[in-house]
Amino acid sequence: MKRLLAVIFVFILFLDVSAQKKLTPQDSIKIFYDNLFSALKTKYIHKDTINWGLIESQTKQDLNQYDTFQSSLSEIKKLFDRIGATHCNIYYKQNKYSATGKNISKEDYSEQWKKKYDTKPTFEVKVINNRYGYILIPAILSFDISTSSIHNIAQPLYNKIAETKAQNNIEGWIIDLRFNTGGNSWPMLLALYDFLGNNDIGGSLNGDKKQESKFRLDNGKLIEKSKTISFVNPMGELLDKKRVSIITGLFTASSGEVVAMAFKGRRSTNFIGESTYGATTGNIACKLPFSITMALTTSYDCDRNGNYYEKIIPEISISKEDNFDNLLLDKNIQQAIEFIDVK
Repeated sequence: MKRLLAVIFVFILFLDVSAQKKLTPQDSIKIFYDNLFSALKTKYIHKDTINWGLIESQTKQDLNQYDTFQSSLSEIKKLFDRIGATHCNIYYKQNKYSATGKNISKEDYSEQWKKKYDTKPTFEVKVINNRYGYILIPAILSFDISTSSIHNIAQPLYNKIAETKAQNNIEGWIIDLRFNTGGNSWPMLLALYDFLGNNDIGGSLNGDKKQESKFRLDNGKLIEKSKTISFVNPMGELLDKKRVSIITGLFTASSGEVVAMAFKGRRSTNFIGESTYGATTGNIACKLPFSITMALTTSYDCDRNGNYYEKIIPEISISKEDNFDNLLLDKNIQQAIEFIDVK
């Protein structure tokens, strides 16, 4: 009897797999877009302001033209444009699908920025002129938001800063967000724990811009609503009284803006560079059929005092004066050093 049940179970699995293999492109398109609309109508921050009947009707009519599932994903751009989902993204097979982005021309950024960007910069910690700590935080994309995954990303970054702190007499610090085009802000914030200290560092607002949650750091833990999101193991003294300059650029977006926002309200801090991209809304990872993930916008970001910013506007404006070959010739760095040296 057990063997018969096993045979029946295997046969059912075979039928199920066979059924999946027989899905037509239009079947796959329908399954995916039905789930996509369900997620948007349930959680998207502007869900209550959209005529979903009209949008669904238009989208489903347009989907009839596609012969393959993958080609149908080009419809996402049009859908996101229609509903103003400028910060939502769909990730499928190493491809990203999103709304029409802001037009930033080659004339808007420096050759030095492009040269450095093309190297795919990674997290850097170094000492400039034996006196100033320099931290470059690029985009860090991770859909695994488990406590252990965030910790495993954040701790090595924190350790680099802690080692530099311990081995050098640093007078002040420069945090460079010019290449932070987005990703998961939590490992970044934890890596910067020493500078932010045991404080509220930000939060989220609902669609009416009313605060619904706060984020705070406490002894290396990142906490929201009394729940520990993740943590780092702190080492040495805090740097929350040290002078810090935050450098932003045109492409500082999303997580980069959240990190900059975390320093709003912090003493001994200034902001230098260019106004940021303007993606100051909070996303969650939403799983969709066919191993697709959507970054779904569900909230607005705010600083430790509940203030919302469409973009971060630096106190000292510097544009196209980058120099990543020699940081001491970078006008942003020069201005940061001038701020640090003020007694």
